[in-house]
Amino acid sequence: MGEFELIDKYFKFSSHAQGVSVGVGDDCALLAPTPGMQWAVSTDMLVEGRHFFADVDPFTLGQKSLAVNLSDLAATGAMPRGFTLSLSLPSVQEPWLAQFSKGLQDLSHRFGCPLVGGDTTRGPLCIGITVMGEVPSGQALLRSGAKAGDDLYVSGTLGDARAALLALQGELRLEPGVLSTIRHRLEAPTPRLSLGQRLRGLASAAMDLSDGLSGDLAKMMKASGTRAQLQTNWIGQSPAISPSLQTLDFETRLSLVASGGDDYELLFASPPGARAAIEALGAELQLSLTRVGEVMASSGALELDKINSGLVVFLDAHQQVLELKAQSFDHFS
Repeated sequence: MGEFELIDKYFKFSSHAQGVSVGVGDDCALLAPTPGMQWAVSTDMLVEGRHFFADVDPFTLGQKSLAVNLSDLAATGAMPRGFTLSLSLPSVQEPWLAQFSKGLQDLSHRFGCPLVGGDTTRGPLCIGITVMGEVPSGQALLRSGAKAGDDLYVSGTLGDARAALLALQGELRLEPGVLSTIRHRLEAPTPRLSLGQRLRGLASAAMDLSDGLSGDLAKMMKASGTRAQLQTNWIGQSPAISPSLQTLDFETRLSLVASGGDDYELLFASPPGARAAIEALGAELQLSLTRVGEVMASSGALELDKINSGLVVFLDAHQQVLELKAQSFDHFS
């Protein structure tokens, strides 16, 4: 099978969607911006052996490849409009391609984000996706909007994906059946698009959690010129910790949550006056939204120079600072 036959058979999804004038098959896709909207664009690359195991199910890999990009749109409160795919393949394996394509199509159709173009080549297995969305002008949620006094929230549950990865690598022992319960959080995350769009006007800042809570929160605080103070009582038993992880000791749970990564949940800041609205939103979406801490002024009195320059601090039940260095996944560290 040649390159263009491959594209026609597996990656010529329907491009007839809002804002798409020309999709797959021409030199460029043509997208028509909606008046009063801004483009939101994000790119992610997944490399075999770095981001996924060689024996991963191709259907779930297709889903995750798009999901991690859609999660970035969710973090800005944007609505998906289309995506491009750059795919490097060692060889043409049609059974693998058929399942990968189905997984990609499944998420594409579920969230109304058509494939509008891309490229294929021979090489190590590598998947690059650029996703495009729209958000009303001036209403995008950014990392830089957090203000002193804001509450900090996380959606869903944290730590499951990291626990699954460590278990698959033989570095963490889990109770029988637990791995099968949480593995989907690593291999097929759910982009929180509805939540992100509904947070416009409620949240002051937002980002998705891809590299671990402590490190990602530090990025938000740096962008906002603020600091964060997190309680840790919610890491004991709360909706933000799945039942699968509640059998683990506290230190392990804290590590999984603080620096685990691959959660693809939303982290957001909002003023205390929005608490009732956020509680109602979580109930409406049937999604847990857990308040985990607060934003502090950058000139706060805490002496936290040993903890990521004071950007993020975790407090125990006695309000004592936990010696936990804020970390974030880094491909080159």
